[in-house]
Amino acid sequence: MTARESDAAAVEYLAAAGLPAREVRDWLQGEPGETTDFPNDRTKFSAYWQRSSRLLGRLPGKPRRNVAEAAAARTIQERAREARVRFLRRHGEAVYDALTVRRSRFVRIEELVTRAAGVVGGLVPTAQEIAAEDGIPQRDKDGLEIDQGLFLTAVLGSERCGRHLCHAMLLPRPEAQELLPQLERDGKVELNGASVHRQGKAAVVTQNNPRFLNAEDQTSLDGAEICVDLALLDAKSEIAVMRGAVVEHPKYKGRRVFGAGINLTHLYHGRIPFVWYLQRDLGWVNKVYRGLALADDAAPDEFGGQSIEKPWIAAVEAFAIGGHCQALLVMDYVLAEKSAFLTLPARKEGIIPGAANMRLPRFTGDRIARQAIQYEKRLECDSPEGRLICDEIVETGTMDDAIERVVTGLTSSGVVSAASNRRAFRITQEPLDTFRSYFAVYAREQAYCHFSPALIGNLERYWNAQSRQP
Repeated sequence: MTARESDAAAVEYLAAAGLPAREVRDWLQGEPGETTDFPNDRTKFSAYWQRSSRLLGRLPGKPRRNVAEAAAARTIQERAREARVRFLRRHGEAVYDALTVRRSRFVRIEELVTRAAGVVGGLVPTAQEIAAEDGIPQRDKDGLEIDQGLFLTAVLGSERCGRHLCHAMLLPRPEAQELLPQLERDGKVELNGASVHRQGKAAVVTQNNPRFLNAEDQTSLDGAEICVDLALLDAKSEIAVMRGAVVEHPKYKGRRVFGAGINLTHLYHGRIPFVWYLQRDLGWVNKVYRGLALADDAAPDEFGGQSIEKPWIAAVEAFAIGGHCQALLVMDYVLAEKSAFLTLPARKEGIIPGAANMRLPRFTGDRIARQAIQYEKRLECDSPEGRLICDEIVETGTMDDAIERVVTGLTSSGVVSAASNRRAFRITQEPLDTFRSYFAVYAREQAYCHFSPALIGNLERYWNAQSRQP
């Protein structure tokens, strides 16, 4: 298709939707071509995205669009995103440097994706635009956050910017620093979604979302990360443990459950923002794997950047589904009840299962990993495949004793070499740049998955999500 024919098709789609011909012509003529220098491109591209936004704003909201209006909206969004990709390929590092004062300041990912709107207008949605869609059912959202994914792909795809962002996400959160005296004084801290308490030589992090089988969502994410920080900062513990709290579900009432992965009900009802996925995996999950970084140190890789880290034990009771199965892949020792099972149902949900595509083959081999991720193969913990992930199988109801025994065994001679051995494993399995490159691709692909019609269809087909109350 020639450029002229493409423009003609765009005019046809937009005219069929009733958009003013003059505005359509101005929008097409204002489409930026090749990139040049950052100051000029910032003005030129921003003006184009603002025109795109005004055109889109003339259409009805997504749920009320007819076929012609939906086609027009797609045309506007696709062209604007093509321009964003061109801009970011040339100027992604310049935007990041502006946000971080040439990497002299650390900005967390959830702040970065909204602050970028103040550096280049229209590059990503503003905080107000995101807030306007908060709580709208996922099917009715316009996919504004896809532009955040494109931006993060550019940042993580740059070695110097991506490493700096990974460093920012591995720093202890200020809330954890403030709560550390409470943990030292009382031996416990309880937050929404998680708690941490000291038990002998161990700091035990408990994920707690009892109404939803300890599923993870926006209400639990901050608490989980802060508690992981506290477990690592606690000077009186030598090892960390992660387990699930007692749940309310009738089938498992009164029992601990390790976790049901992402809260699918909240996902369906639009309560899981896109950046949640990256905040989770670059946040608490990566902190379990790499430890906490220091703000005044080199990047926390295996060649000199220091970290505060401890061995982690996972206690799988009942099941570890989705994100909770992913968490097992960063643990040092996994205890599992004999009757427990593992699944990665992300394909049925229409999303990518975190870093499982990168990590699971190290445990099970490529074939079983593909079966688990692409064909929902269930892994019984007490099976040959399950034992490739789980180190020890215990009888149901004996987990407390098993945790105490393993903690005693792993700390009886001290854990002086634990961090050194963890770094030695990481350099051969998943050095920081491998992690960064993976999530550069993940950011883009997960953004499109998060707003795919297939996600809604899958949740309704397999989860009966429309009938569940958030």
